[in-house]
Amino acid sequence: MERNEDRLVQHILQRAENIYNMLSPGIPTEWFSSDLTVAQLRVLLVLYSAGPSRMSAIASVIDIALPTATGIVDKLVNKGLVIRETDTQDRRQVICRLSPAGQDTINRLWTSSQFQMEKLLEGLTEEELEKAAEVAEMLFNNLANRNQP
Repeated sequence: MERNEDRLVQHILQRAENIYNMLSPGIPTEWFSSDLTVAQLRVLLVLYSAGPSRMSAIASVIDIALPTATGIVDKLVNKGLVIRETDTQDRRQVICRLSPAGQDTINRLWTSSQFQMEKLLEGLTEEELEKAAEVAEMLFNNLANRNQP
C-alpha cells in the first residue's frame, strides 16, 4: 500500500515536470546562443559554486581526466572567463577562478532562471503568494537542516 507521503511527493514531482515542460519554450536564448560547450559550462559552474579551485579538484568534480580539464580551462582562459594563478604556498599548484567576465556569464544564466520563476509567480493573488512564500521557506529550512553537520 502506497503511503500518502509517497503519493504527495509523486504529485509534486509530476507538477514540477509539467511546469518545466510548459516553460521550456520560454528558455532564454542566451542558453542556446552561448559559444560555451557543455564541458566549459560545467567548469564555470564548479568555479562558481566551489570558488577558486585546483585543476585536480575541477577534474575530480566533473569526473574528467586532468589533461582534459586543463584543455577546457585553457579555452576558458582564452575567452577571458577564467583566471589561472599559481598557489602562493606551492608554486607547482595551479589555482583557477572565475574572471569578472566569467562571473558575469554565470550571473546572467542565474538571472534568466530567476526571470522564469518570476513568470511563474505573476498573476498569483497576495494570499497565493503568501502560501508560495511559506512553501519556499519550508523547502529552504529542510535543505538548511540537512546541510548542518
